[in-house]
Amino acid sequence: MRLSAGSFSRLGASWDGRGTNFAIFSANARKVELCLFDSQGRRELERIALPERNEDVWHGYLNDVSPGQLYGYRVHGPYEPEHGHRFNPNKLLLDPYARRLAGRLVWSDAHFGYRTGSPREDLSFDRRDNARGMPKAVVVDETFNWGRREMRPSIAWEDTIFYEAHVKGLTQKREDVPPNLRGTYGGLSSPAMIDHFKRLGITTIELLPIHAFIDDRMLVERKLSNYWGYNTLCFFAPEPRYAQDNSLDTFRTTMARLHDAGFEVILDVVYNHTAEGNHLGPTLSFRGIDNASYYWLMKDNPRYYDDFTGCGSSVNLTNPRVLQMVMDSLRYWVEVCHVDGFRFDLATTLGRGPNGFDRNSPFLTAVRQDPVLASVKLVAEPWDLGLGGYQVGAFPSQWSTWNDRYRSAMRRYWSGEGSLIGEVSSRMTGSSDLYNHDGRTPRAGVNHITVHDGFTLQDLFSYNEKHNEANGEDNRDGSNDNHSNNCGHEGPTDDPVILALRRQLRKNQLACLLLAQGLPLILAGDEVGNTQFGNNNAYCQDNEIGWVGWEGLGREGDDLTDFIGRMIELRRRFPQLRSQRWLEGRRPDGSYGVLWLTPTAEEMKQADWNFPESRFLSYVLGPTEQREPLFIVLNAAPDDIPFKLPKLPEYKAWQQLLNTVDVKQQVRHFGSGEEAKAPARSVLAFAGLA
Repeated sequence: MRLSAGSFSRLGASWDGRGTNFAIFSANARKVELCLFDSQGRRELERIALPERNEDVWHGYLNDVSPGQLYGYRVHGPYEPEHGHRFNPNKLLLDPYARRLAGRLVWSDAHFGYRTGSPREDLSFDRRDNARGMPKAVVVDETFNWGRREMRPSIAWEDTIFYEAHVKGLTQKREDVPPNLRGTYGGLSSPAMIDHFKRLGITTIELLPIHAFIDDRMLVERKLSNYWGYNTLCFFAPEPRYAQDNSLDTFRTTMARLHDAGFEVILDVVYNHTAEGNHLGPTLSFRGIDNASYYWLMKDNPRYYDDFTGCGSSVNLTNPRVLQMVMDSLRYWVEVCHVDGFRFDLATTLGRGPNGFDRNSPFLTAVRQDPVLASVKLVAEPWDLGLGGYQVGAFPSQWSTWNDRYRSAMRRYWSGEGSLIGEVSSRMTGSSDLYNHDGRTPRAGVNHITVHDGFTLQDLFSYNEKHNEANGEDNRDGSNDNHSNNCGHEGPTDDPVILALRRQLRKNQLACLLLAQGLPLILAGDEVGNTQFGNNNAYCQDNEIGWVGWEGLGREGDDLTDFIGRMIELRRRFPQLRSQRWLEGRRPDGSYGVLWLTPTAEEMKQADWNFPESRFLSYVLGPTEQREPLFIVLNAAPDDIPFKLPKLPEYKAWQQLLNTVDVKQQVRHFGSGEEAKAPARSVLAFAGLA
């Protein structure tokens, strides 16, 4: 028999060497048809009704289907938007478990389940077939020869230094990457990029979304694209546009090469919403398979979606089968593709239950007990746009979360705002006010100044206002709350004084980021002065605006690659900067983890913290069994400030390790109690000498 019942135990298309089992979840469908296509995806060869249904999984086994076969689904059921059901068998649907895609989405009105332009809007019903313009799923053989040498780097949490990058944007303009590899997965692991990563000293590459995604119709009509990729259509397939041959093996080869070079890779994943949008969006996959199961719908009017993400809809992980899909996806990328962790976009949505965010929600509970995910890094963007969405410090202790409080405080501080030394002291020592509970350590917070969303580091000190006109939204999009400082001129300038100040402030931000407790995250391109020309929302700019500009590489003043490398070496030298314990002040026995000092080297009192408009902060990180004490000075004032080196028992002198104003970084020594000067807008660091 060609067609048999098969199994419902594994969802998706599973080839076993003889044939392929197809299984898809839908609780409310009445019939599911498997559609097989020719090798070009243009002609539908046959439709086969899946013969069995168990536990709401429709399944069937075809013994003559092998890897390379293109397929999709048509799902029959009620079209009752007012009751949350949007089945339309005229629409070819993508398998949520597709491991590979063939073809691209070609926009037309046929992709909508309703008659566009109808007075009844989405309550109407559209009978046009959309198959010709739909990407198709591909049956794959998941076997891959990783080789005996392929091992995960397994970087300790406290030693981790993230480097956030876009697959295409990182190498598209990199001239020492072979032209055929630029903008691809292969470009990430090219010799030139591996050498650059090593020179920087980073440990963990965080890739913007590589789950297969689509370009929004409105962007395509404006001749733009969803460049960042936060518009997922399939949670298992790698985005084809980054692979030369559109194969899973291309990505896995890149993973193997990066692992061999000692680098981890984590993926920015978008499980909070999909590319189908709101009630007026297209029917491409989940909506047509079982809308009422996959999405949060309004209780009193299920025609509409509960939107916690600002993207039209939110994925409902309280449904066991939807939760299973996300967990299966995570395990797939770890076990089959060997990724080292995940950064979860708008992660609060994933932890929502009927009463809002719940740290014991089904998803967070499932992750907590999963043995596969126990071995990888989990990082949350701990907010969404729904009620109670801001959850910094509220995720379970196995997670780290982005620390936007660090970003805000340090931007304000180095942009010239006064009376922030109390806030800065907390951010530089791990933000214990946010994270010191439930057994967490300082690695709970991921510190960052810049990420994909917002200004680059160069633009942070070149623009007071956003300049997003190229996005086609009349500069209304993007944040207005940037805490930036153009240093006296908006945009590019040839003024040497302004250029020097901008370089100085870039160095200060990077120095603080790598001297602070917590996990540092560096945005790709910040090391070479990359600019987005004032655009702080380049999500749709797959061009010179969004790509990393490497023109500053090797250019004196602009290229801070070696400076970052030296800062990372300093971070590795001093375990106090990577502490697994929260720092304490004076203990009864006189020892200490941190001492906060006035410019005269006296321990600070409450009045010192409240000094009006203060911009000077200095502190000593106490010695450990392995290392001497480290004295750090931050001066954000526009003037030099005299200070004294601390007097500590057993340490008679101090060696200057860092002065962000000193281009030559000369080695200097100071006696205990000796007076020195902190140059205007500078960061200094000294090691104690016995």
